[in-house]
Amino acid sequence: MKTENYTLKEIQDSDIENIYKGLSDPEITQFYDVHFPTLEATKEQMEWYADLKKNGTGIWWGIYNENEEFCGAGGFNSLEKENQKAEIGLWLLKEFWGKGILKEVMPKLFEIGFTTLNLNRIEGFVVSENSKCRAALSKINFTHEGTMREWEIKNGEKIDVAIYSILKSEWLTKKYREELIQKYD
Repeated sequence: MKTENYTLKEIQDSDIENIYKGLSDPEITQFYDVHFPTLEATKEQMEWYADLKKNGTGIWWGIYNENEEFCGAGGFNSLEKENQKAEIGLWLLKEFWGKGILKEVMPKLFEIGFTTLNLNRIEGFVVSENSKCRAALSKINFTHEGTMREWEIKNGEKIDVAIYSILKSEWLTKKYREELIQKYD
């Protein structure tokens, strides 16, 4: 699957070194529930990706630029077919931060979620202190629904988590509006 400048390739076992490069970096995983200090430990994450696909509870892709460089990963987990919802996630290697990748890749993930996966709701859960991620979700039309106070405990610390969402009806309205603007601009 392609966007203008990026290609999404389903995560495979052979991607382990790329996944390790990202999920072993403390700056990247600062607000995540996972961190893998060794390549061997990263096998757990690779099994998680495979289990999502096998169980029908999600799917993740590697994000590659025009030079075939791995930039990060994004996808869906906690997919509930009966409720037509899933949680979206995305992380980037530090050298690709601030390059507009989120703004370009997220609409493609929305398209996959709302059409191929037949979702009605896409959710994003963000540690409240992660102001960059919260701002990025707002920029791509997620609605902040509220904050779950002391929702999880990480390293003995109680953490508030903000919940964001975008609904299929909102995505369709925005998509339709953008197509009209492009058509008549």
